[in-house]
This record gives sequence, C-alpha cells and structure tokens, in this order.
Amino acid sequence: MKGYVIANVSVEDAAAYEGYRSRTAAIIERYGGRFLVRGGAVEVREGDPGISRLVILEFPSVTAAQTFYDSPEYQAILPIRLDTASSTLVIAEGV
Repeated sequence: MKGYVIANVSVEDAAAYEGYRSRTAAIIERYGGRFLVRGGAVEVREGDPGISRLVILEFPSVTAAQTFYDSPEYQAILPIRLDTASSTLVIAEGV
C-alpha cells in the first residue's frame, strides 16, 4: 500500500524557510517519493481545517514514507521548518 506524508504548513519566515523548501525535492525523490500537492491553491468546501500551505507526498509504502522522514538528510533540514513555520504532519496509509 502507498504511504502518504500530509503536511499543513504556515510559513512565518519565508526567506529562512526557503533553505528548507529548496532542499526537500531531492531528498523526497531519493526515498522514492513524489509531490502530489505542493502549496497550490486550496478551496475549502466544508468545515475550517485551517489550511495554509498543503503538501501531500506519495511514497511506494508507509515504510518508505517513514524512512524518508527519519532519514539523516531530512532530519538535517527539519529544524529549519520547525524554526520558520508552524505545521502539522502525518504519515497515512493509502489504498
């Protein structure tokens, strides 16, 4: 089953956040992932999910998504996101 990383990110310091954003694609690809959604327009039809910048990544499996997140490469840049944005992130099993 596919694995998905789903993040809702509210960027607070765009200039500093660029140091994170500019490096993620190569790491995601290295672990077999790809962007499905990367911060484009979102139209909320029901409820108030508080979405700012929505990111959805697809991986071949949940294990691959977890391996990406736990990788030394991603862990090295994660503090940039944590310091420059408020976010929630989940790993979900797909169908």
